[in-house]
Amino acid sequence: MSTNEATTPSDFIRDIINEDLKNNKNESRVHTRFPPEPNGYIHIGHAKSINLNFGIASQYKGKFNLRFDDTNPSKEEQEYVQSIIEDIRWLGADWEDRLFYASDYYDRLYDYAVQLIEKGKAYVDDLTPDQIREYRGTLTEPGKNSPHRDRSIEENLDLFKRMRAGEFEDGARVLRAKIDMASPNLNMRDPAIYRIKHESHHRTGDKWCIYPMYDFTHCLSDSIEAITHSVCTLEFEDHRPLYDWFIDEVGAYHPQQIEFARMNLSYTVLSKRKLLKLVEDGDVDGWDDPRMPTVSGMRRRGYTPEAIRNFCERIGVAKRDSLVDIALLEHCLREDLNLRATRVMAVLEPLKVVITNYPEDKTEELEAVNNPEDESAGTRMVPFSREIYIERNDFREDPPKKFFRLGPGREVRLKHAYFIRCDEVIKDDKTGEVVELRCSYDPESRGGMSPDGRKVKGTLHWVSAAQAKKVEVRFFERLFTVENPLADEDFKSSLNPDSRRVLTSCLIEPFAAEAAPGTLFQFMRQGYFYLDSIDSTAEMPVFNRTVSLRDSWAKIEKSMKSK
Repeated sequence: MSTNEATTPSDFIRDIINEDLKNNKNESRVHTRFPPEPNGYIHIGHAKSINLNFGIASQYKGKFNLRFDDTNPSKEEQEYVQSIIEDIRWLGADWEDRLFYASDYYDRLYDYAVQLIEKGKAYVDDLTPDQIREYRGTLTEPGKNSPHRDRSIEENLDLFKRMRAGEFEDGARVLRAKIDMASPNLNMRDPAIYRIKHESHHRTGDKWCIYPMYDFTHCLSDSIEAITHSVCTLEFEDHRPLYDWFIDEVGAYHPQQIEFARMNLSYTVLSKRKLLKLVEDGDVDGWDDPRMPTVSGMRRRGYTPEAIRNFCERIGVAKRDSLVDIALLEHCLREDLNLRATRVMAVLEPLKVVITNYPEDKTEELEAVNNPEDESAGTRMVPFSREIYIERNDFREDPPKKFFRLGPGREVRLKHAYFIRCDEVIKDDKTGEVVELRCSYDPESRGGMSPDGRKVKGTLHWVSAAQAKKVEVRFFERLFTVENPLADEDFKSSLNPDSRRVLTSCLIEPFAAEAAPGTLFQFMRQGYFYLDSIDSTAEMPVFNRTVSLRDSWAKIEKSMKSK
């Protein structure tokens, strides 16, 4: 991931940073971070934040940290940590040697909590979670003080030490900040700082049985790491006064928090809690299912980091939430794949063709261009023989108007090969289904060139029957059928029952079947496909369709430019 002055985006966050640098704030340092919770896989919304934070650090020759805010052992797993590291690295961000965990700071955070108690700014509360919610009040009614709010400093210190020593059961007590139960900002109404959890942590093991709350941990971890600009999404705007209070009360370094609008993508859910439900309910095949908006899922579908970064830069950074059309993401992907994907021929629903005037014992190698957009991609040789397969829907017995493909007595061009004409149609005696076409070819039309200037309107892709490899092809559509799935209380009610379709008898030229897993291709006339790196085997390669060839967003842009 890199930036240069010609393509560097401009936005209100960078305007703030430019002003800070002008005033020599933070000694002109720029230090950002990405602080995920390891309770799920990261998704395309996180990719926007990663792109922004790392992009800013790179642009201003600053530093970028990766930090896991691992404060809840009951929901966090090492699997999530590893997946996040791999996905962020794949996106192109580089934290160098600055990989941190909030759990690295547990001792220091505990000391901060003790410091608040000693200042009379925190107390141990015996109220149950339900009672705390009841005492908290509402948006229109102030909260009321806990009966334990005025415990002495000595009693609070003793109880907090005993909480750490494991004397109390889960939920029996919490440590709360003493701020203002009448504050109009609910976050300031004596929020919990520590809770009791007798659970093993994925990094600290059983050292702790009390764990700091996210809000307490997040802002102080930024402070400990001397982050200059804590860039986060808008839902944290109401938390900023609380973060300021924590930092001010313990006398720590003060990062500047800047909020921007989170990404909302049409036909998509970007909530780790809801994505986890899809995984747990078996609606998808795991976090890396190619239908998922997770970075792992998008990788497995065939997205490239370049396409994702381009998309993030094109949607920009805003101060208000909006819904981004998923067609723009698909457009950015097509733009990138068009430049890098090798063109190959694959027949998804095969129909046999016998070229009757072609020698039975002959096989020839025909030259094919790998990518017309990239001359350096070179060419490959494609086998051709007497028996080939074409797409079943490329033939009609009674062709409709404007159907320029194969029909009885019609002539078409085979890509990279010859002209052929359909002379006879063979059908199944029982079903009447067309099972074979008998055709003749023009040996003077090698390479698909007309020897006498005659024109044919149809060009078909094909594979040689003897050399073609059988593969599985998976088609994926949008996971939800409505633009905003969260508009319904039951977001799963709009799950698309046809979001995946699998074809198991597809045929492809050997060049593609023998490629390394993870290779991207354009199947001519079919779309872009990715050789699955998990399910593929030497015996049965599996291709995931990344995106179709049609591009609705390109049509929208063209229409807008013409006005």
